[in-house]
Amino acid sequence: MKKSLILFAACMLMGLPSCSSTSALTAEQTIDTIMSEFASPNGPGAAVVVMRNDSVIFRKGYGSASLHQTVPVTPSTNFRLASITKQFTAMCILMLEEQGKLSFDDKIMKFFPDFPLYGKDITIRNLLNHTSGLADYESLMPDSQTVQVLDADCLRLMSLTDSLYFPAGTKYQYSNTGYALLALIVEKTSGKRFADFLKENVFDKTGMTATVAYENGISTVAHRAYGYSLVGGKWTETDQSSTSAVLGDGGIYSNAEEMSKWISSLWSFKLISEKSQRRAWSDAALNDGTPIDYGMGWHTETYRGVKHPHHGGSSRGFRNHILVFPNDKSMVIILTNRNQGDPINEAKKIADLLLTIH
Repeated sequence: MKKSLILFAACMLMGLPSCSSTSALTAEQTIDTIMSEFASPNGPGAAVVVMRNDSVIFRKGYGSASLHQTVPVTPSTNFRLASITKQFTAMCILMLEEQGKLSFDDKIMKFFPDFPLYGKDITIRNLLNHTSGLADYESLMPDSQTVQVLDADCLRLMSLTDSLYFPAGTKYQYSNTGYALLALIVEKTSGKRFADFLKENVFDKTGMTATVAYENGISTVAHRAYGYSLVGGKWTETDQSSTSAVLGDGGIYSNAEEMSKWISSLWSFKLISEKSQRRAWSDAALNDGTPIDYGMGWHTETYRGVKHPHHGGSSRGFRNHILVFPNDKSMVIILTNRNQGDPINEAKKIADLLLTIH
């Protein structure tokens, strides 16, 4: 089956007519098998897009985007990206840095003068690579919280604690708080609302016409997938939580098709310089020089001997993963609307097929 997918991908990329029958069918069956858990029309599903040599070689939807309306998932179905959003937030900061409007070494108190003094040494760089030591804003919310918090609320919650988890730059700890603050820094630096800055400077420039930083009552999500959790053996809609409205750490909705345009724009350096993009995809370091497997909006790892960026996204009702192999201009993305499983497993099974093509 691996051989058939290799043949399929090679044929697609070379434009050979022999692609149209057995090899293509077998390739689709191979990925169908990998994605079989998501295939039932009576359950929440998944969208898959695979790229090779900057071309989409596979796209397909599985299962349902809405069980109430029995709407099937397609590659154009829009899912909440959750933490995959962080690469877009980081891009905004990288663009502003290249424009000379901020520096990675700027202290956050430059933007938030009233920030508690315990944060005086935190820099934008610390926010980007999760070395700020900031408390998780989720941990500072009362258990009775029902009203959704916004990015600005995350900033205000920082006054409820008097210390960091650790001095800035001395350790790595994944932080949604940091990315909520980065969205606010984009607003303060650009003079635009975060959602508007994204649309004008990222989505419009990459042809992502359906992608949106979703704000209830302000924007809408077309062809929307709703999130579900398995409760008592039954799929139950769990689409939103009290933290779902925070934009900087996870509030973007997009689809697998448009994510291929986004990734293509990254490895072609359409939005920022190659130097800046490579920095985002490379290991950052602690103050003492110890490397960490996170760059700017991207995790990094070595898989099957290939160093590459990747990122997951998990929130109430959604679990997603994207693997990117810039040197080969290859990508696998899986977006799901279920609060169960870890799609990095399926994504790597598909990547195993791609990584045999050289």
